[in-house]
Amino acid sequence: MTVVDENTTTAGKRESIFRRLYVGTGAFDVVGKRKRWYLFFGALVLVCVASMGIKGFNFGIDFEGGTQLQMPANGKNGQITEQQAKDVYAEALGRPADEAQKVGTGGSSTIQLRSETLETSEVNKLKEALFEKLGPIGSTGQPSVQAISDSAVSASWGGEISRQALIALGVFLLAVTLFLALYFDTRMAAAALISLLHDIVVTAGVYSLVGFEVTPATVVGLLTILGFSLYDTVVVFDKVRENTRGLLGLTRRTFGEAANLALNQTLMRSFNTALIAMLPILGLLVVGYILLGSGTLQDLALVQLTGTVVGVLSSVALATPLLVDLKMRDPKFRQQADRVHARRANQARKAAEREDDDFDPNDEDALAAELRKEKAYAAAASVPARTQKAHKGRPSGKRKK
Repeated sequence: MTVVDENTTTAGKRESIFRRLYVGTGAFDVVGKRKRWYLFFGALVLVCVASMGIKGFNFGIDFEGGTQLQMPANGKNGQITEQQAKDVYAEALGRPADEAQKVGTGGSSTIQLRSETLETSEVNKLKEALFEKLGPIGSTGQPSVQAISDSAVSASWGGEISRQALIALGVFLLAVTLFLALYFDTRMAAAALISLLHDIVVTAGVYSLVGFEVTPATVVGLLTILGFSLYDTVVVFDKVRENTRGLLGLTRRTFGEAANLALNQTLMRSFNTALIAMLPILGLLVVGYILLGSGTLQDLALVQLTGTVVGVLSSVALATPLLVDLKMRDPKFRQQADRVHARRANQARKAAEREDDDFDPNDEDALAAELRKEKAYAAAASVPARTQKAHKGRPSGKRKK
C-alpha cells in the first residue's frame, strides 16, 4: 500500500515551507513537540530572572532621581563628545557622572549629563567648568553659561511612577483573566495568563541583559505590547475552540491534534500581524536613534520591538501547548484520546491484513504459492461434479386421495 506524505504535492515534490505556512494543514507539529518548547522558554526565563537578580536594571533619572545638565553639542572647539563632558564633570566634582549621552543630530544636537542629586553650589561649579573647558555655543552664536541648563528630579517622583505602573499592570492582568474566563474557559484563561507573564519577564530580562535605560516611556511601551500579545493569543484560542467544538463525541482527532491544526491555520496570520506591527516600530527606532539620538522615541520603540517578537513567539509555541496539557488533565479528553488511538489501531490492523492478502509478482515465494494454489484449483475443477439420480415413477409426497 502506497503512503502519500501530506507535505508533498501530486507531482511528488515536497512543498515549500511558505506554502505549508499559507495552507495551514497542520504540517508543523508544534503541540507534539511542546516539551522542547517548554525547555526553550524555561531556559529563557531562567536567564532573564538571573540577569534581573544579579545585574539589575539601568533605571533612568525619572525613577532614581538626580540632576541632569543639558548643553548644545557645538562648542568653541568644535563638536563636544560625551567623553569630554564626563571628563570635565569628574575634574570639577571629583567623581564620575552616572551617564552622558548625545541627543539629536546636526546643529540641534545636545549633550546630557546625568548624576546623583547635586547641591546648588555644585551645579554652579560644574556649569562654570563646562563653559571654560568646552564653551557650548548658545542661541546667540557665542559660548555662554546660559546655554547650559539643569533640572532636578526627586526620587519620590520616580517611586510614584513605579507604584502607579504596578497598579496598572495588576488591574490589567485581573481584567484579562476575567475576560478570558468568561469568553473561553478557566483553562484557556490560565494558559493565556501564563503566556502573558512570560512576556513580561522576558521583556524585562532583555532590558536587564542589554542595559537599556528604563524610563516612563518604557513602562508605557510594556503595557502596549501586553495588549498585542493578548490579541494574538485570543485569535489562536478562538480557532482552537472552533476546531474542538463537539470533539468529545468524535474519534477523528485528539484535542492536541485539533489544537495543533488550529495553530497552523492561524500561524501565517500571527506572523503577518507581527511583521506589520514591527514595521512602524522599526521606523520609530530608526528615527529615534539615528535622527534624534537617544530619547523617548527610542525607549518606546525598544520595548515594543522586544515585546512584539516575544509576544508572537509565546502565543504560537507556549500558550497553545499549555492549553493542551491543561485540557488533557480532564478524564473526558483522555478517554476521547484513547478512543481515537483505538480506532486508528483497528484501522492499521485491517490495513495490514489487506496488505497480507495482496499478491506481489516480484516475490518468488509468493509467486510459487500462488501457482500451487492455481494448480489445486485446476485439479479440483477437473473432478466431475456429483449429480443426483433421477427418481423413477411418481415423485415422493403425499398421495392424493
